[in-house]
Amino acid sequence: MAPFPSFTKTWHTTSYPSISATNPALSSAGKNIIITGAGSGIGARTTRSFAEAGASHIAILGRREVNLNSVKAALESDFPAVTITAYPVDITDKKAVDIVFSDFTVKAGKIDVLVSNAGYGALDPLIKDVDTNSWLAALDVNIKGPLFVATAFLRSCKEDAVVVNVSSGFSFLLGPQVSAYAVSKAAAVRFFDILGMENPKLRVVNVHPGVVETEMTERSGMPTQDDASLPADFILWLSGPHADFLKGRYVFSNWDVDEMKERRQEVLQGDLLKVWLLGLPLE
Repeated sequence: MAPFPSFTKTWHTTSYPSISATNPALSSAGKNIIITGAGSGIGARTTRSFAEAGASHIAILGRREVNLNSVKAALESDFPAVTITAYPVDITDKKAVDIVFSDFTVKAGKIDVLVSNAGYGALDPLIKDVDTNSWLAALDVNIKGPLFVATAFLRSCKEDAVVVNVSSGFSFLLGPQVSAYAVSKAAAVRFFDILGMENPKLRVVNVHPGVVETEMTERSGMPTQDDASLPADFILWLSGPHADFLKGRYVFSNWDVDEMKERRQEVLQGDLLKVWLLGLPLE
């Protein structure tokens, strides 16, 4: 049984052929990709998926240079035809982010895909006991960071580029002791929704990546349920033309892509998989 509400009957916990980076239909040949939070966890594994799919040039962003260089070295060894450029950067530093995007476009050209994956999360005390400075620090990374990344991206992207925001189920599911993380992730979802509305030629998608072993899940003590290959390959799949009907949607990487494609018209006609206030007409 799926641990979360599911749009599809099939619930995946690891990658599968329809989303595998080895699937020729998912080729990223000729594409320029930027991935934040790429030094470990989901970001590092997503970089591998795009490299395996034959991307032309991938920029990996993260705070820790040692981690980025390790990811870069491994991928350059395994995929020598793919150019990997590592940018040690704090995404809450607007000037530094602007420099990164400017440099990458000079080196690679306009950007095809942005994966906004950098984030911070840990268990909080109850709200009555929270340390406000620590609480607000999560908002810096999870809201200010995506803002700076997105504004730099808009100056550097192709007009029909794809943006994938790596979100969390806590952006709409209630739970105790996750107030800073949940609030900031919910705000980021709405931010990326508006980004897509203001730039209708972009394809913007929010995705819950599953419960994967990362530094954040280690800090929270949450038991992992999913392999990192699942969100990585799912994000790769989302970047392709077969996922165009999910523009402006919120999806789970655990959902089966073939079942979702079968419900394409239902999704479009019913305006499904969006974060709404139920019970009110929205148009």
